[in-house]
Amino acid sequence: MVALLSNVSLFSCGNIAPKPTLSSLPTSLSSRNSHCPLRYSQEGKEVVSPLKSVVLSLGEEVSKRSLLALVSVSLFFADPALAFKGGGPYGQGVTRGQDLSGKDFSGQTLIRQDFKTSILRQANFKGAKLLGASFFDADLTGADLSEADLRGADFSLANVTKVNLTNANLEGATATGNTSFKGSNITGADFTDVPLRDDQREYLCKIADGINATTGNATRDTLLCN
Repeated sequence: MVALLSNVSLFSCGNIAPKPTLSSLPTSLSSRNSHCPLRYSQEGKEVVSPLKSVVLSLGEEVSKRSLLALVSVSLFFADPALAFKGGGPYGQGVTRGQDLSGKDFSGQTLIRQDFKTSILRQANFKGAKLLGASFFDADLTGADLSEADLRGADFSLANVTKVNLTNANLEGATATGNTSFKGSNITGADFTDVPLRDDQREYLCKIADGINATTGNATRDTLLCN
């Protein structure tokens, strides 16, 4: 913008030339007049030529755009909430690496929400839509995930002990590493295509019972229990 304004200044003239007439036009312009075609006087009044109008309009437009850019930048730094929202495409708050113990997320749509490494003890997710949500290395001890849609969710390295998974749909979820479901209620839970460690599968088969209300699959069948 500085360069543009500098160019505009080149068209400024110290003196106002009289309005030319056909009879008075010289065959060649003086060096000073050749640099000053932007204005002339008419009956004592200054008249701006079309060229100068275009240059001035362009300068004003650039100034307006620069001002808008400065306002946007100031808002960005003044309010961090405008710069970043939520730990996922549906959440409005940051949920990754947070202590969210006892928080109520029941019935909410939290598809692909990021709860990585968060503390979610006794959190309420009853009936929540959590397709593809990540609970990687999260602590879900005592949380309520009953009737939740957990298809494709990631429970890798998560602590899922004493969790209420009644009628939860975990179809295609991931549970690798040292994920533990010890003490959890899995009545009616659907574990279809969930890769489990042998020790975890053996443990869950001992307590498996019920049929998932949504999929109609028996919990024992989805765990491939003998």
